[in-house]
Amino acid sequence: MNAVDEITQYEFVGAVAHISELFLLPLPTSLLEFFPFVIRGFHSDNGSEYINYRVAKMLNKLHIEFTQSRSRHSNDNALAQSKNASVVRKHLGYEHLPSHHAQAVNAFTVELLTPYLNFHGPRPVASLGLPSRPCFFPTTRTDKKGRIKKIYRYKNMMTPYDKLKSLPKAHTFLKTTVTFSALDALALSITDNEAVERVNQAGAKRFDKIRLARKRA
Repeated sequence: MNAVDEITQYEFVGAVAHISELFLLPLPTSLLEFFPFVIRGFHSDNGSEYINYRVAKMLNKLHIEFTQSRSRHSNDNALAQSKNASVVRKHLGYEHLPSHHAQAVNAFTVELLTPYLNFHGPRPVASLGLPSRPCFFPTTRTDKKGRIKKIYRYKNMMTPYDKLKSLPKAHTFLKTTVTFSALDALALSITDNEAVERVNQAGAKRFDKIRLARKRA
């Protein structure tokens, strides 16, 4: 499951053994708790693992509005789909992973991958003379004919955490148990280079073990 916030692009990736209501329900519950800010809406595709009474009950309890994509309208979920390509496939690959490895994969995504995605980015962009950031945030312009155009500038590249802090009155969006001082400490606990090295090393080691186990089987 790939949960992405549409404003800040905060992202949390989780893995389950099977795509079913039984296995998926605990995951969105835990992923929503990871977000440092209050969630106001939850948008998903039309899969029955999301469109069911249990998920609706969970979201209603949290006072979160629930919407779903329209059939045959892939752009309704464009942000999550783009992250599936640039994040999930990049770090988890295209190969089928046996279901009994879900716990190990989930440990990797929660403990290492998601902190890297939200607080860090690969550095540097030598050709630009600027630090690299993993997310683009567009500037929207409307021309005389009413057509909307999105412009992506390098100066608007930033991490999801940087984007969160840049919002007007950002502290008002945080959960009551979360502070920016605590998040700053987490973000500065390691450097960007250390974060990406941990992700690459742990990912390679973990998936090598999975591939070796598959060959033995």
